[in-house]
Amino acid sequence: MSTTPLDRQPTAAFLLPQYEAVRGFTHILCEPLEIEDYVVQSMPDASPIRWHLAHTTWFFETFILKRFARNFDSVNPMYEYLFNSYYNGIGEQFPRPQRGLLTRPTVAEIIDYRRQVDDRIEKLLLEAQGSEAAQIVSLVELGLHHEQQHQELMLTDLKHAFAQNPFYPVYQPRDRCREQQSTERPQSWHGFDGGIVEVGHATDRFAYDNELPRHEALIQSFEIAGRLVTNGEYLEFLEDNGYQRPELWLSMGWNQVQSDQWDSPLYWVHRNDAWHEFTLHGLVPLDRQVPVTHISYFEADAFARWRGERLPTEFEWETASQNVSGEGNFVESLKFHPIAADSDVGLRQMMGDAWEWTASPYVAYPGYRPAEGAIGEYNGKFMCNQYVLRGGSCATSQSHIRNTYRNFFPPEARWQFTGIRLAK
Repeated sequence: MSTTPLDRQPTAAFLLPQYEAVRGFTHILCEPLEIEDYVVQSMPDASPIRWHLAHTTWFFETFILKRFARNFDSVNPMYEYLFNSYYNGIGEQFPRPQRGLLTRPTVAEIIDYRRQVDDRIEKLLLEAQGSEAAQIVSLVELGLHHEQQHQELMLTDLKHAFAQNPFYPVYQPRDRCREQQSTERPQSWHGFDGGIVEVGHATDRFAYDNELPRHEALIQSFEIAGRLVTNGEYLEFLEDNGYQRPELWLSMGWNQVQSDQWDSPLYWVHRNDAWHEFTLHGLVPLDRQVPVTHISYFEADAFARWRGERLPTEFEWETASQNVSGEGNFVESLKFHPIAADSDVGLRQMMGDAWEWTASPYVAYPGYRPAEGAIGEYNGKFMCNQYVLRGGSCATSQSHIRNTYRNFFPPEARWQFTGIRLAK
């Protein structure tokens, strides 16, 4: 039996540039912050920026270094408890709603923690070979996509925290956004034939386990809107007393409206007889042509009912997006907010700008199997009481998204960049 010479065995070193780029972008997102911004937690569903920096690092230490590094020694054994999010197979976790109570370890100590783990991961990528290198590559890829998810959460959690402040702090000045004047674009409709379609991830590139296995699904003929619903269109719903009409709402949605006293999207502010919107550029006048965002599933469904239309299923959305370009308004644009559609032609804004609610509950595909061990807790255990969103947002990395990507949130969630595309 022949063997491959050591200098020709597969290595993991090719992943170094991607590792450095993704980990480095996290720190780029932190550049506008003051030290006080790192520690605040505005609600149980959000986490402090400092915690995100630590947790993403904990992921690499726990699932890779602890398993593969020679003479492994934890940076701080207490971090396994403090920065474990929900992996019961790893051990107990510090209570999520109390993350904002931790002022120690300090931000400086967390930055040093990241540096130490980065040094060890980079050394491991350079030294690993053979089958071990393949296993490390798989886990590092997962860790990098996990970090990109948390980069998005950093922006949405920070926005929620800033929105609690009557000063309406500015994360990035508006004049840095290279924004163009919004132009009104008419809505268009695009038809697709029904039949048996194939859905789910099909290539050998990275995908999450909840995108697998690829399988057949039956859909009926449908039409889908050419662009996202705008602020101006949603304002018409609001001005037609949409939040006061129970016949438009699912029962749980109507209860949510009543208990939380919803009367507009999350970051809309009525001031001086005009609507404004809080953004990562501060409080700005409402742009009627920009996609409405920070909308719950309940609000998206009620708006669709008001229009006499509906939300697409995730399989309709995936079918419609098959030939759509992967380009769009992603976090790399540094706009940090949806922008108006720039064309009247074809399906627009399918990727980027705002996550699009679908009518589909988040459940397993036929034949789905989570990975073994604690890493299998990543997606599968959340397949209950959630709805699927597609397409990514202005806070999502372009290299992170694909048309089979299944995001998921409970129907009342509003702090993410979530919007509406209609179907009929």
